[in-house]
Amino acid sequence: MENCSEVNRKIAKNLISYRKQAGLTQAELAEKINYSDKSISKWESGNGVPDVYTLLQLAGLYGVTLNDLVGDEQTVKIQKRSNKGLHWLIMLLSSGIVWLVATCVFVGLNLLFSTGPWWLSFIYAVAANAIVMIVYAGIWKYRFINFISVSTLIWIALTCIYLTWRMIALHFGGGVSALWTIYLLGIPLQVLEILWVFFRSLFSKNRGKKYVKASVEETPSSFEPNEEKSDDIPNGQEATAGESR
Repeated sequence: MENCSEVNRKIAKNLISYRKQAGLTQAELAEKINYSDKSISKWESGNGVPDVYTLLQLAGLYGVTLNDLVGDEQTVKIQKRSNKGLHWLIMLLSSGIVWLVATCVFVGLNLLFSTGPWWLSFIYAVAANAIVMIVYAGIWKYRFINFISVSTLIWIALTCIYLTWRMIALHFGGGVSALWTIYLLGIPLQVLEILWVFFRSLFSKNRGKKYVKASVEETPSSFEPNEEKSDDIPNGQEATAGESR
């Protein structure tokens, strides 16, 4: 079983790692969470640990879980890789089911009707597969996969409309010369998707800062450090603590 000093060193290592990944100095971090840089230095040197409320603040700022801050770095990495592998397996199996259904539809229609554009079932399967990937990417926060899947869905959906409309028009003798213009709809849709990804990323960064600021302002009195933990007194309370001593 780990002793107190080993736990402190483990947490200190994680605090240093995530602070550097966020591109913050000790002074900048201290300002964000309303503590002195002396307290930050103390935590990162392994001579003490933040209270649970402060750890939650730091987790919100860095966009990680509390377990990421207090757990063993190697264990956390292994767990993340394991979860990611499971996620990929689920997505691949779900995609396989989509294509199995599309193949069954294609075979069934060919058995029932000798002729027909039944190959369209595979085009529609691409759109269905993109929707499945969008759902999973949204649940597990895979932003790149989400972007690729949405972009694929936009153009495949237009292709499905184009091909279906073309088949109907040719069957009933309609014109198809201007049908290609339907792809023009994809341009503004793709631009909107790019803008959405950009502003969502920008919003996520600002949300972390607002979370920390709001958490500091709404800190309940039960979480305020007492005189025995004078090294960890937040900025603005040091003078009061000094007077009481």
